[in-house]
Amino acid sequence: RRVPRLVAWHGDSDATYTYSGTAHEPLPWTPALQCIRERVQVMVGHAFNSVLLNRYRDGNDGMGWHADDERELGREPVIASVSLGATRRFKLRHRRLRDAVATVDLAHGDLLLMAGATQHAYVHALPKTARAVGERVNLTFRHVVVS
Repeated sequence: RRVPRLVAWHGDSDATYTYSGTAHEPLPWTPALQCIRERVQVMVGHAFNSVLLNRYRDGNDGMGWHADDERELGREPVIASVSLGATRRFKLRHRRLRDAVATVDLAHGDLLLMAGATQHAYVHALPKTARAVGERVNLTFRHVVVS
């Protein structure tokens, strides 16, 4: 497979997001995404104007070490990650102390919040796995700073 996962970008009409050298124009909010966004905003106390959907078809799909530190997300972005479907292993590693790795198994319905200096001090990944795992969809709600 050429693509490590399938993605879609939804949000407010002005919430264009550029990562990996590609500008993503948002698709409109669907009623289901809008409903989930409203629930997440109440739970975390933060407003989001966009969401990146990641579809991991099986253990062959994954995402390597990275930080969500693009300029459009602001200095200390708040990212709320909702997991739907199969449980997958999420890893968080300190940028300087490379042996400092936290591992969390994210199950269906889990909400992971990354905020403050997380994107500056850490990188995170969803590694590929040889274990038999089912499909997973991950929704990462963000606030794109519109200029």
